[in-house]
Amino acid sequence: MVPTPAAHPEPPLCVDLDGTLVRTDTLLESLLILLKSRPWLFFLLPIWLLQGRAATKRRLAELVDLPVDTLPYHQDLLRLLRDEGGRGRTLVLATGADERLAQRVAKHLGCFSEVLASDGRANLTGRRKAQALVARFGSNGFDYAGNDRRDLPVWRHARRALLVAAPARLVRRVRRFHPQVQVVGVPLQAYRVLPRALRVYQWLKNLLVLVPLVAAHHFRELALWGQAGLAFLSFSLVASGIYLINDLLDLEADRRHHQKRFRPLAAGELPLTYAPPLALVLLGGGFLTAGGLPWAFSGLLGLYVILSLLYSLYVKRLALMDVCLLALLYTIRIFAGGEATRIVISYWLLTFSLFFFLSLAFLKRWAELQSQAGNPHALPGRGYSAVDLEAVAAMGTASGYIAVLVFALYINSTTVAALYRHPHLLWLIIPLLLYWVSRLWLLARRGEVQEDPILFALKDRGSYAVAALFGGIFLLAR
Repeated sequence: MVPTPAAHPEPPLCVDLDGTLVRTDTLLESLLILLKSRPWLFFLLPIWLLQGRAATKRRLAELVDLPVDTLPYHQDLLRLLRDEGGRGRTLVLATGADERLAQRVAKHLGCFSEVLASDGRANLTGRRKAQALVARFGSNGFDYAGNDRRDLPVWRHARRALLVAAPARLVRRVRRFHPQVQVVGVPLQAYRVLPRALRVYQWLKNLLVLVPLVAAHHFRELALWGQAGLAFLSFSLVASGIYLINDLLDLEADRRHHQKRFRPLAAGELPLTYAPPLALVLLGGGFLTAGGLPWAFSGLLGLYVILSLLYSLYVKRLALMDVCLLALLYTIRIFAGGEATRIVISYWLLTFSLFFFLSLAFLKRWAELQSQAGNPHALPGRGYSAVDLEAVAAMGTASGYIAVLVFALYINSTTVAALYRHPHLLWLIIPLLLYWVSRLWLLARRGEVQEDPILFALKDRGSYAVAALFGGIFLLAR
């Protein structure tokens, strides 16, 4: 703690925690950690709430060790606080959070002289916080930094009001009764970050539902394209809902990752309260869209959701099982596309897909692991360490080459003879596949693949050239 100076011309600056000092809600984050680590205790929450919000916060502070070092602190406010503290001004953390958590935050930042917080009996928010600050410093004897309308009673007794990333309507309301208002930071604009939070760019993966239609050469059947389009939209909505849930459950690990820490929920750019209802709307919309397709498609969509949630909650922390499940989730998209269009899927295609996507899943893990090399938190939330790099690369390249072998065996099958007039031309695809798989792994080892390999391929000119050659060979073989 920073000692309180003997005298300073400015009164103490009192600072709220949730939404002000940090761009998140520590109570919600604690609940999420409890749900993830001890889900059976989550059902005691109604009983705790009967004892009051302060008692509930105390229970959570005792059960949950919220990582205060990874919280998304409001940097503009932090700079202001460090400047004020450097000039000897008294800084006070005044928050409705439990005092145990507040003390940990104050110790981590090292700039607060005093902490006023909920103590398990009194919930220090709104009028109670105003009364506590007036009792401690007197009316107009302190400045206060907050961000919410619940801080209005506090601002009425403060000498100066600091509004941190507050909406314009709240700033106007405070200015009606307060002579001195200082605005720090800009308010959150959730609509701007929503496409990133939903990962709309990841919808490209759901184009896999079109594979059965293309592989079966039903290019001119518009009705089938319409069904495939519904399948694509359904999977896209559901996938976005799953991404939101995954990001909620993975906040700490994302914040320790050099790239994922910029995701809207991890960075505090999208309020946590938005995610659960939005995820439910997206999941519901996906299944409603699936209502226009065969029941088998809805069943596979449901399986995709269950396996995705299982992955987010548990499997992604298990080495090898995680990549196997990722490969299966990709393959389910292809299988679901077949059910949506009532096209029978070849087992050759499913086998090829499993090995092909297993290779890409290994590549994704390898790239993440390589990018975190030297970091003590290497791949936080995953079951890998730096010593696994070579093993992951070996298994990934082997899976890619097995996929090429499966495709070579497929060329000799009766299925190919029925679909193509010149099936022998398909042998030209083998060296292209070998080249593409080998090149992708080579680029990864050079550090040029630092993201999902499918998304990398969509921005890679070499991949487009290979895809164009693929398409040309398929057309000639027909």
